[in-house]
Amino acid sequence: MSDVLAITCAVMLVFIFFGIPVFISLLSGAAFYFALSKVPTLIIAQRVIAGMESIPLLAVPFFVCAGVFMNYSGVTKRVMDFCEVLIGKRIPGGLAQVNILLSTLMGGLSGSNLADAAMEAKMLVPVMIRKGFSNPFSSVVTATSAMITPLIPPGIAMIIYGSVANVSIGKLFVAGIGPGVLLCLALMVLVGFISVKRGYRSEPNPEVMRGGFGLALFRAFWPLCLPIIIIGGIRLGIFTPTEAGSIAIAYALLLGVVYRDLTWDGFFTALRETILTTASIMVIVGAASCFAWILTREMVPQRLTAFIVSAISNKYVFLMAVNLFLIVVGMFIEGNAALIVLVPLLVPAARAYGINDIQFAMVVIFNLAVGCVTPPMGTLMFVTCGITGCSFKDFIKECVPFYVVLGACLLLLTFVPFFSQGIVDLFWTA
Repeated sequence: MSDVLAITCAVMLVFIFFGIPVFISLLSGAAFYFALSKVPTLIIAQRVIAGMESIPLLAVPFFVCAGVFMNYSGVTKRVMDFCEVLIGKRIPGGLAQVNILLSTLMGGLSGSNLADAAMEAKMLVPVMIRKGFSNPFSSVVTATSAMITPLIPPGIAMIIYGSVANVSIGKLFVAGIGPGVLLCLALMVLVGFISVKRGYRSEPNPEVMRGGFGLALFRAFWPLCLPIIIIGGIRLGIFTPTEAGSIAIAYALLLGVVYRDLTWDGFFTALRETILTTASIMVIVGAASCFAWILTREMVPQRLTAFIVSAISNKYVFLMAVNLFLIVVGMFIEGNAALIVLVPLLVPAARAYGINDIQFAMVVIFNLAVGCVTPPMGTLMFVTCGITGCSFKDFIKECVPFYVVLGACLLLLTFVPFFSQGIVDLFWTA
Protein backbone atom coordinates (compact mmCIF):
# COMPACT_ATOMS: atom_id res chain seq x y z
CA MET A 1 0.00 0.00 0.00
CA SER A 2 1.37 3.42 -0.98
CA ASP A 3 2.09 6.11 1.59
CA VAL A 4 -0.66 8.31 0.12
CA LEU A 5 -3.26 5.55 0.49
CA ALA A 6 -2.06 4.82 4.02
CA ILE A 7 -2.55 8.49 4.98
CA THR A 8 -5.97 8.46 3.30
CA CYS A 9 -7.14 5.45 5.31
CA ALA A 10 -5.66 6.86 8.52
CA VAL A 11 -7.53 10.16 8.08
CA MET A 12 -10.80 8.33 7.46
CA LEU A 13 -10.41 6.08 10.51
CA VAL A 14 -9.41 8.96 12.82
CA PHE A 15 -12.46 10.97 11.74
CA ILE A 16 -14.75 7.99 12.32
CA PHE A 17 -13.16 7.36 15.73
CA PHE A 18 -13.95 10.93 16.82
CA GLY A 19 -17.60 10.55 15.84
CA ILE A 20 -17.57 12.50 12.58
CA PRO A 21 -20.43 11.36 10.29
CA VAL A 22 -19.40 8.47 8.07
CA PHE A 23 -19.91 10.25 4.74
CA ILE A 24 -17.82 13.23 5.88
CA SER A 25 -15.08 10.89 7.11
CA LEU A 26 -14.99 9.06 3.77
CA LEU A 27 -14.95 12.28 1.73
CA SER A 28 -12.26 13.80 3.97
CA GLY A 29 -10.01 10.80 3.41
CA ALA A 30 -10.69 11.01 -0.32
CA ALA A 31 -9.85 14.74 -0.32
CA PHE A 32 -6.47 14.00 1.28
CA TYR A 33 -5.80 11.36 -1.36
CA PHE A 34 -6.60 13.67 -4.26
CA ALA A 35 -4.58 16.50 -2.74
CA LEU A 36 -1.48 14.38 -2.08
CA SER A 37 -1.57 12.39 -5.32
CA LYS A 38 -2.34 15.47 -7.44
CA VAL A 39 -5.34 13.84 -9.08
CA PRO A 40 -7.88 16.46 -10.31
CA THR A 41 -10.27 17.14 -7.42
CA LEU A 42 -13.16 17.37 -9.88
CA ILE A 43 -13.12 13.56 -9.93
CA ILE A 44 -14.41 13.55 -6.33
CA ALA A 45 -17.71 15.07 -7.42
CA GLN A 46 -17.84 12.83 -10.49
CA ARG A 47 -17.35 9.65 -8.46
CA VAL A 48 -19.86 10.67 -5.78
CA ILE A 49 -22.52 11.40 -8.41
CA ALA A 50 -21.67 8.27 -10.42
CA GLY A 51 -21.98 6.16 -7.27
CA MET A 52 -25.52 7.38 -6.71
CA GLU A 53 -26.60 7.08 -10.38
CA SER A 54 -26.68 3.28 -10.43
CA ILE A 55 -30.01 2.05 -11.83
CA PRO A 56 -30.45 -0.73 -9.22
CA LEU A 57 -30.09 1.86 -6.44
CA LEU A 58 -33.33 3.48 -7.63
CA ALA A 59 -35.01 0.71 -5.66
CA VAL A 60 -33.70 2.21 -2.41
CA PRO A 61 -35.99 5.31 -2.27
CA PHE A 62 -38.90 3.25 -3.60
CA PHE A 63 -38.74 0.62 -0.86
CA VAL A 64 -37.99 3.21 1.83
CA CYS A 65 -41.07 5.16 0.72
CA ALA A 66 -43.22 2.01 0.68
CA GLY A 67 -42.10 1.11 4.20
CA VAL A 68 -42.83 4.60 5.53
CA PHE A 69 -46.28 4.62 3.93
CA MET A 70 -46.97 1.26 5.58
CA ASN A 71 -46.30 2.86 8.96
CA TYR A 72 -48.65 5.77 8.26
CA SER A 73 -51.47 3.74 6.71
CA GLY A 74 -52.30 1.56 9.71
CA VAL A 75 -50.56 -1.50 8.27
CA THR A 76 -48.04 -1.81 11.10
CA LYS A 77 -50.78 -1.90 13.73
CA ARG A 78 -52.67 -4.61 11.84
CA VAL A 79 -49.54 -6.76 11.49
CA MET A 80 -48.70 -6.24 15.16
CA ASP A 81 -52.19 -7.38 16.21
CA PHE A 82 -51.78 -10.45 14.01
CA CYS A 83 -48.45 -11.25 15.70
CA GLU A 84 -50.03 -10.86 19.14
CA VAL A 85 -52.81 -13.31 18.24
CA LEU A 86 -50.23 -15.78 16.89
CA ILE A 87 -48.20 -15.62 20.11
CA GLY A 88 -51.22 -15.58 22.44
CA LYS A 89 -50.64 -17.18 25.85
CA ARG A 90 -48.91 -20.27 24.53
CA ILE A 91 -45.38 -18.98 23.93
CA PRO A 92 -43.31 -17.64 26.87
CA GLY A 93 -42.29 -14.04 26.46
CA GLY A 94 -45.54 -12.46 25.31
CA LEU A 95 -44.84 -9.00 23.90
CA ALA A 96 -41.12 -9.73 23.55
CA GLN A 97 -42.01 -12.51 21.12
CA VAL A 98 -44.45 -10.18 19.36
CA ASN A 99 -41.55 -7.73 18.98
CA ILE A 100 -39.40 -10.33 17.19
CA LEU A 101 -42.20 -11.67 15.00
CA LEU A 102 -43.27 -8.14 14.03
CA SER A 103 -39.72 -7.31 12.89
CA THR A 104 -39.70 -10.47 10.77
CA LEU A 105 -42.99 -9.69 9.07
CA MET A 106 -42.22 -5.97 8.74
CA GLY A 107 -38.93 -6.90 7.08
CA GLY A 108 -41.01 -7.73 4.02
CA LEU A 109 -42.69 -4.33 4.14
CA SER A 110 -39.86 -1.97 5.13
CA GLY A 111 -36.26 -2.25 3.96
CA SER A 112 -34.79 -0.12 6.75
CA ASN A 113 -33.68 -1.66 10.03
CA LEU A 114 -33.36 1.78 11.68
CA ALA A 115 -36.96 2.65 10.76
CA ASP A 116 -38.11 -0.70 12.14
CA ALA A 117 -36.19 -0.23 15.40
CA ALA A 118 -37.48 3.32 15.86
CA MET A 119 -41.06 2.28 15.17
CA GLU A 120 -41.00 -0.64 17.62
CA ALA A 121 -39.11 1.35 20.26
CA LYS A 122 -41.95 3.88 20.20
CA MET A 123 -44.87 1.44 19.88
CA LEU A 124 -43.87 -1.66 21.83
CA VAL A 125 -41.18 -0.86 24.40
CA PRO A 126 -43.37 1.43 26.58
CA VAL A 127 -46.06 -1.26 26.64
CA MET A 128 -43.48 -3.96 27.43
CA ILE A 129 -42.16 -1.94 30.37
CA ARG A 130 -45.69 -1.47 31.72
CA LYS A 131 -46.19 -5.24 31.44
CA GLY A 132 -43.16 -5.91 33.66
CA PHE A 133 -40.25 -6.29 31.20
CA SER A 134 -37.09 -4.40 32.08
CA ASN A 135 -36.09 -1.44 29.92
CA PRO A 136 -32.68 -2.93 28.94
CA PHE A 137 -34.25 -6.26 27.97
CA SER A 138 -36.99 -4.54 25.95
CA SER A 139 -34.41 -2.33 24.21
CA VAL A 140 -32.12 -5.25 23.36
CA VAL A 141 -34.98 -7.34 21.97
CA THR A 142 -36.06 -4.37 19.82
CA ALA A 143 -32.56 -3.69 18.49
CA THR A 144 -31.58 -7.32 17.80
CA SER A 145 -34.92 -8.17 16.20
CA ALA A 146 -34.51 -5.15 13.89
CA MET A 147 -31.46 -6.95 12.48
CA ILE A 148 -33.91 -9.26 10.72
CA THR A 149 -35.20 -6.40 8.56
CA PRO A 150 -32.18 -6.13 6.18
CA LEU A 151 -32.26 -9.93 5.75
CA ILE A 152 -35.93 -10.41 4.87
CA PRO A 153 -36.68 -9.07 1.35
CA PRO A 154 -36.71 -6.31 0.25
CA GLY A 155 -33.70 -5.33 2.38
CA ILE A 156 -31.78 -2.21 1.35
CA ALA A 157 -28.46 -3.97 2.03
CA MET A 158 -29.28 -6.60 -0.61
CA ILE A 159 -29.98 -3.93 -3.22
CA ILE A 160 -26.64 -2.23 -2.51
CA TYR A 161 -24.72 -5.52 -2.44
CA GLY A 162 -26.27 -6.71 -5.68
CA SER A 163 -25.51 -3.45 -7.48
CA VAL A 164 -21.89 -3.38 -6.28
CA ALA A 165 -21.04 -7.08 -6.76
CA ASN A 166 -23.14 -7.58 -9.91
CA VAL A 167 -25.20 -10.32 -8.25
CA SER A 168 -28.88 -10.93 -8.98
CA ILE A 169 -30.89 -8.80 -6.55
CA GLY A 170 -33.88 -11.09 -7.06
CA LYS A 171 -31.84 -14.09 -5.90
CA LEU A 172 -30.53 -12.12 -2.93
CA PHE A 173 -34.10 -11.27 -1.95
CA VAL A 174 -35.05 -14.94 -1.96
CA ALA A 175 -31.84 -15.98 -0.19
CA GLY A 176 -32.51 -13.56 2.67
CA ILE A 177 -35.56 -15.53 3.78
CA GLY A 178 -33.41 -18.35 5.17
CA PRO A 179 -31.13 -16.23 7.40
CA GLY A 180 -34.08 -14.06 8.41
CA VAL A 181 -36.19 -17.00 9.58
CA LEU A 182 -33.15 -18.60 11.24
CA LEU A 183 -32.46 -15.45 13.26
CA CYS A 184 -36.14 -15.05 14.11
CA LEU A 185 -36.42 -18.59 15.51
CA ALA A 186 -33.10 -18.32 17.38
CA LEU A 187 -34.13 -15.05 19.05
CA MET A 188 -37.57 -16.43 19.94
CA VAL A 189 -35.99 -19.47 21.64
CA LEU A 190 -33.57 -17.26 23.60
CA VAL A 191 -36.28 -14.77 24.61
CA GLY A 192 -38.55 -17.63 25.69
CA PHE A 193 -35.79 -19.10 27.85
CA ILE A 194 -34.97 -15.74 29.47
CA SER A 195 -38.65 -14.94 30.02
CA VAL A 196 -39.26 -18.25 31.81
CA LYS A 197 -36.14 -17.78 33.92
CA ARG A 198 -37.07 -14.22 34.95
CA GLY A 199 -40.82 -14.71 35.14
CA TYR A 200 -41.63 -12.28 32.33
CA ARG A 201 -45.28 -12.70 31.44
CA SER A 202 -47.66 -10.43 29.58
CA GLU A 203 -51.31 -11.12 28.97
CA PRO A 204 -52.37 -10.40 25.38
CA ASN A 205 -54.67 -7.47 24.71
CA PRO A 206 -58.26 -8.73 25.20
CA GLU A 207 -59.57 -6.48 22.41
CA VAL A 208 -57.05 -7.93 19.97
CA MET A 209 -57.72 -11.51 21.05
CA ARG A 210 -61.50 -11.15 20.96
CA GLY A 211 -61.73 -11.54 17.18
CA GLY A 212 -59.50 -14.60 17.16
CA PHE A 213 -57.01 -15.77 14.57
CA GLY A 214 -59.40 -15.51 11.63
CA LEU A 215 -60.15 -11.80 12.08
CA ALA A 216 -56.51 -10.94 12.78
CA LEU A 217 -55.40 -12.76 9.62
CA PHE A 218 -58.13 -11.06 7.59
CA ARG A 219 -57.00 -7.62 8.79
CA ALA A 220 -53.32 -8.33 8.06
CA PHE A 221 -53.74 -10.50 4.97
CA TRP A 222 -53.20 -7.90 2.22
CA PRO A 223 -50.13 -6.28 3.85
CA LEU A 224 -48.57 -9.73 4.29
CA CYS A 225 -49.04 -10.39 0.57
CA LEU A 226 -46.55 -7.67 -0.42
CA PRO A 227 -43.37 -9.82 -0.09
CA ILE A 228 -45.05 -12.58 -2.10
CA ILE A 229 -45.99 -10.10 -4.82
CA ILE A 230 -42.46 -8.68 -4.96
CA ILE A 231 -40.60 -12.00 -5.03
CA GLY A 232 -43.12 -13.69 -7.30
CA GLY A 233 -43.11 -10.80 -9.76
CA ILE A 234 -39.32 -10.73 -9.93
CA ARG A 235 -39.05 -14.51 -10.27
CA LEU A 236 -41.65 -14.63 -13.07
CA GLY A 237 -39.99 -11.75 -14.90
CA ILE A 238 -43.01 -9.48 -14.62
CA PHE A 239 -40.91 -6.62 -13.24
CA THR A 240 -37.36 -5.85 -12.12
CA PRO A 241 -36.35 -5.23 -8.49
CA THR A 242 -36.32 -1.49 -9.21
CA GLU A 243 -39.82 -1.61 -10.71
CA ALA A 244 -40.92 -3.73 -7.73
CA GLY A 245 -40.15 -0.75 -5.49
CA SER A 246 -42.57 1.50 -7.36
CA ILE A 247 -45.20 -1.24 -7.25
CA ALA A 248 -44.67 -1.49 -3.47
CA ILE A 249 -45.37 2.25 -3.13
CA ALA A 250 -48.58 1.97 -5.15
CA TYR A 251 -49.61 -1.04 -3.07
CA ALA A 252 -48.94 0.81 0.20
CA LEU A 253 -50.95 3.82 -0.95
CA LEU A 254 -53.81 1.56 -2.06
CA LEU A 255 -53.89 -0.06 1.40
CA GLY A 256 -53.86 3.38 3.02
CA VAL A 257 -56.88 4.42 0.94
CA VAL A 258 -58.75 1.16 1.52
CA TYR A 259 -58.11 1.19 5.28
CA ARG A 260 -58.82 4.94 5.42
CA ASP A 261 -55.99 5.43 7.89
CA LEU A 262 -53.68 7.50 5.65
CA THR A 263 -54.47 11.18 6.10
CA TRP A 264 -53.09 14.07 4.07
CA ASP A 265 -50.93 15.07 7.03
CA GLY A 266 -49.63 11.53 7.27
CA PHE A 267 -49.02 11.47 3.52
CA PHE A 268 -46.83 14.58 3.52
CA THR A 269 -45.08 13.51 6.73
CA ALA A 270 -44.29 10.16 5.10
CA LEU A 271 -42.88 11.92 2.03
CA ARG A 272 -40.67 14.13 4.20
CA GLU A 273 -39.46 11.12 6.18
CA THR A 274 -38.74 9.25 2.93
CA ILE A 275 -36.66 12.15 1.60
CA LEU A 276 -34.61 12.41 4.79
CA THR A 277 -34.02 8.65 5.06
CA THR A 278 -33.14 8.27 1.39
CA ALA A 279 -30.82 11.28 1.48
CA SER A 280 -28.96 9.88 4.50
CA ILE A 281 -28.47 6.56 2.70
CA MET A 282 -27.46 8.03 -0.65
CA VAL A 283 -24.86 10.50 0.67
CA ILE A 284 -23.15 7.55 2.36
CA VAL A 285 -23.41 5.53 -0.86
CA GLY A 286 -21.90 8.37 -2.90
CA ALA A 287 -19.04 8.99 -0.45
CA ALA A 288 -18.30 5.29 -0.17
CA SER A 289 -18.29 4.94 -3.96
CA CYS A 290 -15.66 7.68 -4.20
CA PHE A 291 -13.50 5.93 -1.61
CA ALA A 292 -13.98 2.59 -3.35
CA TRP A 293 -12.75 4.19 -6.60
CA ILE A 294 -9.54 5.18 -4.81
CA LEU A 295 -9.00 1.61 -3.63
CA THR A 296 -9.60 0.32 -7.16
CA ARG A 297 -7.19 2.86 -8.64
CA GLU A 298 -4.52 1.68 -6.20
CA MET A 299 -5.25 -1.95 -7.25
CA VAL A 300 -6.06 -2.91 -3.67
CA PRO A 301 -8.65 -5.59 -4.64
CA GLN A 302 -6.21 -7.42 -6.89
CA ARG A 303 -3.36 -7.24 -4.38
CA LEU A 304 -5.58 -8.27 -1.49
CA THR A 305 -6.96 -11.23 -3.42
CA ALA A 306 -3.47 -12.39 -4.37
CA PHE A 307 -2.24 -12.03 -0.80
CA ILE A 308 -5.21 -13.88 0.75
CA VAL A 309 -5.08 -16.75 -1.74
CA SER A 310 -1.35 -17.18 -1.17
CA ALA A 311 -1.62 -16.94 2.63
CA ILE A 312 -4.81 -19.00 3.17
CA SER A 313 -5.22 -22.33 1.44
CA ASN A 314 -8.60 -23.32 2.90
CA LYS A 315 -11.86 -21.55 2.08
CA TYR A 316 -13.28 -22.19 5.54
CA VAL A 317 -10.30 -20.49 7.17
CA PHE A 318 -10.88 -17.62 4.74
CA LEU A 319 -14.55 -17.40 5.77
CA MET A 320 -13.64 -17.32 9.46
CA ALA A 321 -11.09 -14.59 8.79
CA VAL A 322 -13.73 -12.60 6.89
CA ASN A 323 -16.19 -13.03 9.77
CA LEU A 324 -13.75 -11.68 12.32
CA PHE A 325 -12.72 -8.83 10.03
CA LEU A 326 -16.28 -7.74 9.20
CA ILE A 327 -17.45 -7.88 12.81
CA VAL A 328 -14.64 -5.48 13.75
CA VAL A 329 -15.40 -3.25 10.75
CA GLY A 330 -19.11 -3.25 11.61
CA MET A 331 -18.28 -1.88 15.06
CA PHE A 332 -16.93 1.32 13.52
CA ILE A 333 -18.35 1.85 10.03
CA GLU A 334 -21.98 2.12 8.92
CA GLY A 335 -23.13 -1.03 7.12
CA ASN A 336 -24.04 0.49 3.72
CA ALA A 337 -20.71 2.32 3.48
CA ALA A 338 -18.83 -0.84 4.46
CA LEU A 339 -20.66 -2.81 1.76
CA ILE A 340 -19.65 -0.43 -1.02
CA VAL A 341 -16.03 -0.18 0.09
CA LEU A 342 -15.37 -3.81 1.07
CA VAL A 343 -17.49 -5.91 -1.30
CA PRO A 344 -15.27 -5.12 -4.34
CA LEU A 345 -12.29 -6.19 -2.21
CA LEU A 346 -13.69 -9.41 -0.76
CA VAL A 347 -15.85 -10.83 -3.56
CA PRO A 348 -12.95 -11.57 -5.97
CA ALA A 349 -11.16 -13.47 -3.18
CA ALA A 350 -14.33 -15.41 -2.31
CA ARG A 351 -14.80 -16.36 -5.97
CA ALA A 352 -11.17 -17.49 -6.14
CA TYR A 353 -12.00 -20.00 -3.38
CA GLY A 354 -15.10 -21.17 -5.23
CA ILE A 355 -17.51 -19.79 -2.62
CA ASN A 356 -21.04 -19.31 -3.92
CA ASP A 357 -21.92 -15.63 -4.52
CA ILE A 358 -25.25 -15.90 -2.73
CA GLN A 359 -23.82 -17.62 0.34
CA PHE A 360 -21.01 -15.09 0.63
CA ALA A 361 -23.49 -12.22 0.27
CA MET A 362 -25.55 -13.53 3.18
CA VAL A 363 -22.43 -13.96 5.33
CA VAL A 364 -21.30 -10.38 4.61
CA ILE A 365 -24.73 -8.81 5.16
CA PHE A 366 -25.30 -10.76 8.39
CA ASN A 367 -21.87 -9.76 9.71
CA LEU A 368 -22.51 -6.07 9.12
CA ALA A 369 -25.98 -6.42 10.66
CA VAL A 370 -24.30 -7.72 13.83
CA GLY A 371 -22.18 -4.58 13.83
CA CYS A 372 -25.36 -2.52 14.20
CA VAL A 373 -25.82 -3.74 17.80
CA THR A 374 -22.17 -3.75 18.92
CA PRO A 375 -20.28 -0.89 20.54
CA PRO A 376 -18.89 1.64 19.92
CA MET A 377 -20.76 2.69 16.73
CA GLY A 378 -23.76 0.33 16.64
CA THR A 379 -26.46 2.35 14.86
CA LEU A 380 -29.36 0.18 16.09
CA MET A 381 -28.03 0.46 19.63
CA PHE A 382 -27.91 4.26 19.39
CA VAL A 383 -31.37 4.61 17.82
CA THR A 384 -33.09 2.24 20.25
CA CYS A 385 -31.41 3.55 23.41
CA GLY A 386 -32.03 7.13 22.29
CA ILE A 387 -35.78 6.48 22.17
CA THR A 388 -36.14 4.17 25.19
CA GLY A 389 -33.71 6.01 27.48
CA CYS A 390 -31.72 2.83 28.20
CA SER A 391 -28.05 3.40 29.08
CA PHE A 392 -25.42 1.90 26.77
CA LYS A 393 -23.83 0.07 29.71
CA ASP A 394 -27.08 -1.69 30.62
CA PHE A 395 -27.79 -2.41 26.94
CA ILE A 396 -24.43 -4.10 26.35
CA LYS A 397 -24.68 -6.10 29.59
CA GLU A 398 -28.17 -7.34 28.68
CA CYS A 399 -27.07 -8.11 25.13
CA VAL A 400 -24.37 -10.67 26.06
CA PRO A 401 -26.54 -13.81 25.57
CA PHE A 402 -27.89 -12.30 22.35
CA TYR A 403 -24.33 -11.90 21.04
CA VAL A 404 -23.81 -15.63 21.67
CA VAL A 405 -26.93 -16.51 19.67
CA LEU A 406 -25.91 -14.14 16.85
CA GLY A 407 -22.50 -15.83 16.72
CA ALA A 408 -24.11 -19.27 16.50
CA CYS A 409 -26.36 -18.11 13.62
CA LEU A 410 -23.35 -16.63 11.84
CA LEU A 411 -21.46 -19.92 12.08
CA LEU A 412 -24.45 -21.79 10.63
CA LEU A 413 -24.64 -19.38 7.69
CA THR A 414 -20.90 -19.65 7.17
CA PHE A 415 -20.51 -23.43 7.23
CA VAL A 416 -23.98 -24.72 6.25
CA PRO A 417 -24.81 -23.31 2.79
CA PHE A 418 -28.36 -24.65 2.98
CA PHE A 419 -29.44 -21.74 5.20
CA SER A 420 -28.44 -19.17 2.59
CA GLN A 421 -28.68 -21.08 -0.70
CA GLY A 422 -31.37 -23.70 -0.06
CA ILE A 423 -34.41 -21.59 -0.90
CA VAL A 424 -32.68 -20.00 -3.90
CA ASP A 425 -31.76 -23.42 -5.34
CA LEU A 426 -35.33 -24.60 -4.85
CA PHE A 427 -36.97 -21.40 -6.11
CA TRP A 428 -34.79 -20.84 -9.18
CA THR A 429 -34.79 -24.47 -10.36
CA ALA A 430 -38.50 -25.02 -9.83
